[in-house]
Amino acid sequence: MYARSSTIQAQPSNLDVGIAHVRDSVMPALRRIEGCIGLSLLVDRTSCRCIATSSWESEDAMHASEETIRHIRDRAAELFGGSSHVAEWEIAAMHREHRAGEGACARVTWVKSSPAQLDRGIDFYKMTILPALEELEGFSSASLLVDRTSGRGVAAATFDNAEALEQNKPALARIRAMGSEQAGAEILDQRDFELTLAHLRVPELV
Repeated sequence: MYARSSTIQAQPSNLDVGIAHVRDSVMPALRRIEGCIGLSLLVDRTSCRCIATSSWESEDAMHASEETIRHIRDRAAELFGGSSHVAEWEIAAMHREHRAGEGACARVTWVKSSPAQLDRGIDFYKMTILPALEELEGFSSASLLVDRTSGRGVAAATFDNAEALEQNKPALARIRAMGSEQAGAEILDQRDFELTLAHLRVPELV
């Protein structure tokens, strides 16, 4: 399973228009493309940073869609009032305790390790990080996306609402520190988002 993420730095006045466009136009268009599984949209209303992620059955299907997706992506970025930065990933892990509902929020962490150590880091995430996340009240789902060439990865932990995310921040900080130390990963960035669209539709990968 693979994913393509488009990060857009939106204009505040364009946020709701952009979100509606992704929901009403982008998502139906992607469903018509062979090999596309689904779509999610993360929105940080404070920084106006938005991340749309499409999921794909295979790397070949993802790459074959590039020309079609470019036009869809450019139109979405235009309506958000910003430009987009694109990244492609392998979906290394996906676990859902239960489906995310309205009001769900996610903590997203970007990491980097040596490409040679990536498989070790993935195993550590599945065997240690995921069980620790499952213990947290209000936990909904978690995912890990990786780029094997660069050693970069992005991990997301989703909670039922903003209150659950806030209450679990001390525990999440401990889990992050444990993961960084034990997996030899450098923390590049961390942000909290609203999970505005939760239709990635990736099956359980643990």
